[in-house]
Amino acid sequence: MTATAEPTLFERIAAREIPASIVAETANVIAFHDIAPKAPVHVVVTPKSGAYRDVVELAAGDPALLAELVEVARGIAADLSDGDFRLVFNTGAGAGQTVFHVHAHVLAGGLEEASLGG
Repeated sequence: MTATAEPTLFERIAAREIPASIVAETANVIAFHDIAPKAPVHVVVTPKSGAYRDVVELAAGDPALLAELVEVARGIAADLSDGDFRLVFNTGAGAGQTVFHVHAHVLAGGLEEASLGG
């Protein structure tokens, strides 16, 4: 993200400028309940920094941060469900990505027909 760019929605949530129901947080990652859940457990997990638009950029630029994001997701599934979960990264507008700040959706319980945007 350049110095002149506006903070992303998720950066504003991490900065506590926008309220969210936060379920997990590390120095680099924040997780919160999705405002339009598609499953009984639906949590968004994202880096606090908006430096990466999607998971492809994150994997290339900071694989350790991607691993941390996945570990946070695993912990959420263990805490809020039975440990089984779906982890979804939408990459690009055509795939349903609407917030261009890399993030994953943790979904658990009742997932038979869960479909996501975000």
